[in-house]
Amino acid sequence: MTPSALIACALLTVHDGDTVRCDGELMRIIGDGAPYVSGVDTPELSPHAECPEEHQMGVIAAARLAELVATPGLTVEDSGERDRYGRPLVRLRLADGRTAGQVLLEEGLAVVWTPGYSAAWCGR
Repeated sequence: MTPSALIACALLTVHDGDTVRCDGELMRIIGDGAPYVSGVDTPELSPHAECPEEHQMGVIAAARLAELVATPGLTVEDSGERDRYGRPLVRLRLADGRTAGQVLLEEGLAVVWTPGYSAAWCGR
């Protein structure tokens, strides 16, 4: 794997469970997978959530991501790719080597995204 370029953020905040803002710029987090091959997806927040349960799960995922973003030693790694909305695809690497996406997957707050994936958060 090619080494990733690090992105310096004076202010890193959480937009939702799988999106952060680095100095105001939206960035989509990915796990350890390759961009456009494997990533992570979390439930949407309102008004994009399709049901109240999805929104509530989205609140929990975003809160957990905020905890991870606040941990000492976190780095933002640029994959060099962008999503269909033009957002940089980044890995949030924790000091222990795991990615924030990996933690969200392990804790059941995210699912693996693959091409053709369609979210089904309601009715779970």
